[in-house]
Amino acid sequence: MIHRKAIWSILIVAVLLLGVAFIIRWMRPASGHEEGGNDTDTVKVEQPAQPDPADTAVIFRQQVVRENCFIVVSKTKYTLTVYEVVGRDTLPAATFPVCYAKNKGQKTRDGDCCTPECSPEHPFRISEIKDASTWCHDFGDGRGSILAYGHWFMRLDLSESFPDNPMVAKNRSIGIHGSTGNESSVPGNASEGCIRLRDKDIETLHDLYAQVGQKVIVEPYKSEKQ
Repeated sequence: MIHRKAIWSILIVAVLLLGVAFIIRWMRPASGHEEGGNDTDTVKVEQPAQPDPADTAVIFRQQVVRENCFIVVSKTKYTLTVYEVVGRDTLPAATFPVCYAKNKGQKTRDGDCCTPECSPEHPFRISEIKDASTWCHDFGDGRGSILAYGHWFMRLDLSESFPDNPMVAKNRSIGIHGSTGNESSVPGNASEGCIRLRDKDIETLHDLYAQVGQKVIVEPYKSEKQ
C-alpha cells in the first residue's frame, strides 16, 4: 500500500514539474520581447498608416453642365466638393482636399485669419477667375515674395452673405486658388483667409467645373464635441 502511495506521489510531482516547465517556456517569448528579443511570434506588426480621406482628390464625373454645378467647402472635412444638379438629383462630381485659414471661426474683420462662412440661402459666388500663375505673396516667414497661387485665382463675392457687416461684404481678397510653395499645407489650416487647393487640383477645378457666377457654400467648422 505504501509502495503505491509513493508511486502516485512521484507521478503527481512529475506532472507538476512538467506543468511548471510548460508555463515558464510559454512565458519566456513575451519576456524576451520586452527586453529586446527578436522572437517573431511576439513581434507587433505595425500597420501602414491609412490615408486621410481628405488628402486625396476624387473625380466622380468629368462630363458636367457647369451651369448646373455649385461648390461646397467643408471646414470640418477639409474638402471642396463640386455638385451637379441633374433633374431632381444632386450628384457629386469631384472632391478635393483644401487648406483654409489658420483660425477656424467665422470671418468678422479684415486680417483676422478666418475663412468666411455662408449658408445655402445666402451663398458666395465666383465673381471672376484670374490667371494667377505669376502672382506672388510674402507670407512673412523669411522666404520673401514667392509664387503662391497656382494657375488660377477664383475671387469670391461675399456681399450677399454679410448684409450686417459691410467691411467683410466688400472684401475682394478672398478666393479659391492653388498652393504654390505651400502644397504641404493641404489639407490643413494655414492660409490667411482663402481656400487653397493643390496646384493640379485648381487646374482641374478650372478646366472641368468652375465658372463665373457659380455658387460657393462654405460650411462652418464643427468639432466632434458639437
